[in-house]
Amino acid sequence: MSGGAGPPAAAAVAAGLVPLPVILPLCAAGLKLAIGARLERVQRFISAAVLTAVLVVSLLLLVAADRHGPQVMFAGGWAPPVGIVLVADRLSALMLVISSSVTLCVLVYSVGQGMADNDETTPLSVFHPSYLVLVAGVSDTFLAGDLFNLYVGFELMLTASYVLMTIGGTQARIRAGAIYAIVSLLSSMLFLAAVALVYAAAGTVTMAQLPARLDALPDSVGMVIQIALLGVFAIKAAVFPMAAWLPDSYPTAPAPVTAVFAGLLTKVGVYAILRTQTLLFPGHRVGDVLMTLALLSLLVGILGAVAQTDLKRLLSFTLVSHMGYMVFGIGLATHGGISGAVFYVAHHITVQTTLFLVAGLIERRSGTTDLQSLGGLARLSPLLAVMFFVPAMNLAGIPPLSGFLGKLGLLRAGVADGGALAYVLVAGGTATSLLTLYALAKAWNLAFWRAPTPEMCAAGTVLEGAEEDDTGPDEADSTRRPRRRRPPRRRPILTRSGGAATFGGQEITTSATLPLSMTAATGALVLFGLAFTVLAGPLFGLTDRAADELIARTPYVEAVREG
Repeated sequence: MSGGAGPPAAAAVAAGLVPLPVILPLCAAGLKLAIGARLERVQRFISAAVLTAVLVVSLLLLVAADRHGPQVMFAGGWAPPVGIVLVADRLSALMLVISSSVTLCVLVYSVGQGMADNDETTPLSVFHPSYLVLVAGVSDTFLAGDLFNLYVGFELMLTASYVLMTIGGTQARIRAGAIYAIVSLLSSMLFLAAVALVYAAAGTVTMAQLPARLDALPDSVGMVIQIALLGVFAIKAAVFPMAAWLPDSYPTAPAPVTAVFAGLLTKVGVYAILRTQTLLFPGHRVGDVLMTLALLSLLVGILGAVAQTDLKRLLSFTLVSHMGYMVFGIGLATHGGISGAVFYVAHHITVQTTLFLVAGLIERRSGTTDLQSLGGLARLSPLLAVMFFVPAMNLAGIPPLSGFLGKLGLLRAGVADGGALAYVLVAGGTATSLLTLYALAKAWNLAFWRAPTPEMCAAGTVLEGAEEDDTGPDEADSTRRPRRRRPPRRRPILTRSGGAATFGGQEITTSATLPLSMTAATGALVLFGLAFTVLAGPLFGLTDRAADELIARTPYVEAVREG
């Protein structure tokens, strides 16, 4: 174990914390699988306590990495290239803090949704263990110090995501899950092949050892390896043209699942691009390719968002679009570009997750996310209106919010670069920001500002989320766990096939009063996003130091070598 250049005692303690963001969720997931659906309060406490502990550990690692340099842990005491190495530098520790904060809030939201639907069995027995495995996979991906362990982290994350995507078993979720699984399995096979190619060419997959060995390879071999890894991570990050699967996959899942997928999973792909392009392939060798992909992502994604009439699909297309900002910064390969990309990743994880949670609350209040059927929510639910408006304006980049600051940093880096393609990206980024404002303003006007429409569901309306079956009420109730506080069944005003549904894929009941824990979790993320604005100075200072560390490469390499 090593802790960089800090005091030996502090370094040893911090290095000992490095594996905990991976180990704690995995142990908790195993414990919860053993418990099953029993002890509901204890199970919810275990999940919340573990994710809180992961957040605390992540904060400690961020402080240690910022003060003392990268924190390194060799699993089992085996040094690379034989052993597994986990590394927490400024970038990975910051990503851990953001991801653990978001996953904790989404967990609280999901607990509230399960309680509001009287559907606690499915979240406890299926959702919670899978969710904890997902968190472990995300953490392992951020901390991985070798390419094969990075692959393992992706597989942990994706295996859990298959379960979460299809939870409840509705027709729409199974269809979307099949598309997601095919794309993910294809990218995983390509990733494994790329890892094998790296090992065959360089004799190691440890990222701290690869820079020197890759530099010694012929340029043609290095280019093949770079393109192979970049292609894999571009699929996982949903960078255009490898993003067609995303808008059809994410909106069908339950709101907490969609939120954490949109906020985190694509950003893990961006993290992998950022890590490998700066550490393994420094310079501007594929910068023009990355910037071209960034421009296409920006424009194609936002034009798709403008054309949508469903809020979830609109947000899914803005997700594809705003990946372009992050790839733009990476493609510049300058200090300002890397710093701006890191800042924008942290901002976007929080804001995008918040908006999808708000979409879930809109669905619970009104029974739909179809913008043509919504209206009057600003009068019916002022708090919900505020929770949508603030992150929406943040995503659009309205001054002085963090979305504006992040975009400004990237655009300034593009101007400083001075290249023709960089100036085209500056113009494209500005146009995308304006079109994002237009798309979200349209959603605001339709859903919140105009008068309520006749299609909106009244409070207490039961919406069908699962497919119709031929079992009668008595037969269905005999095979289903009794639900507490279930309201009398009413004739549905709207019928969905896999749209508005509980975790178990069953009917959902609209409510004029939003569940407290769901509202509190969403409100906490709104405030967390605003904190990026208040603390933009220190956060940009941190991202600047992270960019210095990434471009230098030496601190990361030496920390692992001296460990």
